[in-house]
Amino acid sequence: MAMTKEVNLTPFSSPSPLLGHQYCHHPLATAAAVDPCHFVLSFTDLSYSVKEPRSFPFFRKKNNETRPEALRGTRKLLDSISGEVRTGEILAVLGASGSGKTTLIDALANRIERASLRGCITLNGDRLEGRLLKAISAYVMQDDLMFPMLTVEETLMFAAKFRIPRSVSASKMKERVQALVDQLDLRSAAKTIIGDEGHRGVSGGERRRVSIGTDIVHDPIILFLDEPTSGLDSTSAFMVVQVLQRIARSGSMVIMSVHQPSYRILGLLDRLIFLSRGQTVYSGPPQGLPEFFAVFGNPIPDGGNPAEFALDLVRELEDTAPDGAKDLVTLNALNHQARARTSATAATGSCLPLQEAVRNSIATGKLVSGAMIDGAALASYANPFWVEVSALTKRAIINMWRMPEILAFRLGDMLVTGFLLATIFWRLRDTPKDVRERIGFFAITMTTIFFTSGDTLAVFIQERYIYMRETAYNTYRRSSYVVANAVTTFLPLVFLTIPLAFITFFGVGLSGGMDGLGFFFLTILATFWAGSGFVTFLSGILSHVVLGYTVAAAVISYFLLLSGFFINRNRIPDYWIWLHYMSLVKYPYEAVMQNEFSKDLSKCFARGVEMFDGSALGSLPTAKKVEVLTVIGQTLGMNITNDTCIITGSDVLQEQSINQLNKWSCLLVIVAWGFFFRLLFYISLLLGSRNKRK
Repeated sequence: MAMTKEVNLTPFSSPSPLLGHQYCHHPLATAAAVDPCHFVLSFTDLSYSVKEPRSFPFFRKKNNETRPEALRGTRKLLDSISGEVRTGEILAVLGASGSGKTTLIDALANRIERASLRGCITLNGDRLEGRLLKAISAYVMQDDLMFPMLTVEETLMFAAKFRIPRSVSASKMKERVQALVDQLDLRSAAKTIIGDEGHRGVSGGERRRVSIGTDIVHDPIILFLDEPTSGLDSTSAFMVVQVLQRIARSGSMVIMSVHQPSYRILGLLDRLIFLSRGQTVYSGPPQGLPEFFAVFGNPIPDGGNPAEFALDLVRELEDTAPDGAKDLVTLNALNHQARARTSATAATGSCLPLQEAVRNSIATGKLVSGAMIDGAALASYANPFWVEVSALTKRAIINMWRMPEILAFRLGDMLVTGFLLATIFWRLRDTPKDVRERIGFFAITMTTIFFTSGDTLAVFIQERYIYMRETAYNTYRRSSYVVANAVTTFLPLVFLTIPLAFITFFGVGLSGGMDGLGFFFLTILATFWAGSGFVTFLSGILSHVVLGYTVAAAVISYFLLLSGFFINRNRIPDYWIWLHYMSLVKYPYEAVMQNEFSKDLSKCFARGVEMFDGSALGSLPTAKKVEVLTVIGQTLGMNITNDTCIITGSDVLQEQSINQLNKWSCLLVIVAWGFFFRLLFYISLLLGSRNKRK
């Protein structure tokens, strides 16, 4: 299917998109008039390459051939892509999987490091900077992750609270949300929850439109979308693109990637860029496709879908022709050179300067977030920190409140755990044997709390993806999310602490009275706080739930091993002692041990022959034990009788090497661990969610 030698370069009869030109073509425009096309996004010669990992000789394919040298080094994902889109238009990037559609969208949306991207991107002739782009644009990801138990109206309202400044009255904000509901054609689903696998909610098409709505609530000038029609049936996909057309006609420009649009969807698009292996095989209006392929020598059949025909032809060329679709790339470049020459003289009007155009947009109701206050000032976020924390906390609490089964399950887990521990260690006495069992109870209880905290790992990881989606374009601060997450996490911990603390304290028969119960309660609550902080941190650095559970279980096991319960601190090798002080189990374990045994350090736990209980001499008759006790006393030069106190609370703590921090200091360390892990979580969000390719 080679290209014919002689190609007709006469411009197409359809309107030319004039790719790469930076002017709006309205001959009657004057400097004082506001150009109807008052934004033009142009991009010229965009190129982006990535390094490929080198193959080593011992990594061979099944046919024992090593990877060809020509395929090593770098691979071009974008190769000199140029184009233009104006206010009121939809630019669709088409192509097969791996053609570079998403890469081009990411490049235009500043989601690729500029140091790695070659070429120029301008808005109204001015180079487009990242901070300005974030303020005037929105990016809709392919995944529709949202809080499942919020209604459509609530989801959009919370998006408005993040994006629209608090200077806008509540009534105005509500009007904006209601207008958006109508614009997205979601009125019938406004009171329906989003839903998930376990809760029935809106349909797939409605969910996609809600996802779009959360990103356009502030009415951005530029809207980027990554395959908004993927996974939808033809009717739902058409409705989504209809909504996008309404958004564009309201004064925005829409740039989206799409795999294979239907004939109806194609009729809603204004400009196309068709990619093959990172190169442009066609750029222009959809109406120009038939003439373009007719010139190429492969006319589109009558009644056929031009997009499907083009995709099939490009795939065939890629599979059969040595140079792939290079002939199409050449034809497209020659055609646009001819168009540029014939239409260059028509550019007599120009768009407004960028800052003036943005101010005019704000004056007409665009960018209701007030992201750009004047020509020099840009606000990174629409609202102050405390407003963001309040909205995030309220949203999470509503979502959590509507899923009572999760809290009920965790409460049931604590009730069962408390019941098992209480019945296993029921009413321990003050004997040497019961002292050992009491120590074991403390160790296993504190460790169980950390393992239980891992139950929320899946929820945290799912929420992290929502966070990444929302913060990609400065919806709210990372610090606001961390603080709100800590607040909403802490509230359920209080309810989980109550059954575990009360059931075990009275069931096991712990000492200390009400003061002891109060400290025991605070220690368990603080341990839950530290455990949830640890799990939250893991959710920030791990993306898979199974991997998170594995890491959490392994680390908690190490914490228990080096907590001082299995091996005394004095016997831990010097090269592992640092892990002992980092053990999360160590501090709650030592806190409750001191709460139990330091209240009355003179309290006796073994008198006279009771010291032999649990040893080889424990089976001797009492009379023989008394004789042995007397001999020991004589040997030591002490008067040891059957009433002599052998083991006190102080001895128990000394034997466990619990003598460095008092119980309140241990409690403060536990609380500090919780804050420390949330600080690490914040740092992980800063470093790991930049939403940019290198």
